[in-house]
Amino acid sequence: MDDQAAGSPQDARSVPVCYRHPDRETGIRCTRCERPICPECMVNASVGFQCPECVRSGSGTGHAPTASLPRTIAGGTVAADPRLITKVLIGVCLAVFLAQLSLGDRFTDRFDLIGRAYVSFPGPLVGVAEGEWYRLLTAMFLHGSYIHIIFNMLSLWWIGGPLEEALGRARYIALYLASGLAGSAFTYLVAAPNQPSLGASGAIFGLFGAMAVLMRRLNYDMRPIVALLVINLIFTFSPGFNIAWQAHVGGLVAGVVIGYAMVHAPRERRTLIQYGTCALMLAVVILTVLLRTAQLT
Repeated sequence: MDDQAAGSPQDARSVPVCYRHPDRETGIRCTRCERPICPECMVNASVGFQCPECVRSGSGTGHAPTASLPRTIAGGTVAADPRLITKVLIGVCLAVFLAQLSLGDRFTDRFDLIGRAYVSFPGPLVGVAEGEWYRLLTAMFLHGSYIHIIFNMLSLWWIGGPLEEALGRARYIALYLASGLAGSAFTYLVAAPNQPSLGASGAIFGLFGAMAVLMRRLNYDMRPIVALLVINLIFTFSPGFNIAWQAHVGGLVAGVVIGYAMVHAPRERRTLIQYGTCALMLAVVILTVLLRTAQLT
């Protein structure tokens, strides 16, 4: 008689189920602990497959425990919560918007993106040209209205969440910040120096660009992302919406460039190319700001 107790789940199934996903039947077992694992949980080993828990504890081959961790398509580590950074970014934007509502225009005027102008007269000149470089970053977390922040946060959740899962946390946050700063720098370069600008749209358009590159790399249907991008660009350039198109264009270009490096870099030099591209984009941002500052002053 079988040692398995009568009426147990194993007795009721002809095929074992994955110990991490009980709703999935599988005929594969971890070569170390012999627990059943589904294809999503399988990690290639020198012989057979291992489960994620055994990989984290060390392979027993002399390699570091992280050497065989599951990786995203861009080489990032698969996280337990693949949308954590997106949630944090949304939380920060919402917290800053509450601060704007509580403290009023004085708070917003202190941190929005402006090239060089008098916020109040008489008063000192303020702006990036006056050494307030932090505005390139802080403006990315400010919003001008309820509809502005709602639309941006929904876009961030819809596009950012899946992209974070595909790239991994570190690469995703590097893409987000570099795209946002590129959008801010292009706005500083092209827009009138006394035109204030704010919003996460530059960074989000960077995510749009990277998502398009990723979908192309995976041979997915491009029509949904292209249609969504076209709709956003129509709103961007439509008169009457008072949208800083410069941030959208700058962020989009940066997102496409960085996204291409993220998903197409050869495995043996992947990290160097990915973060090197981000560093190059930041260098372009710095050069742009220096040139515009010299022009304004």
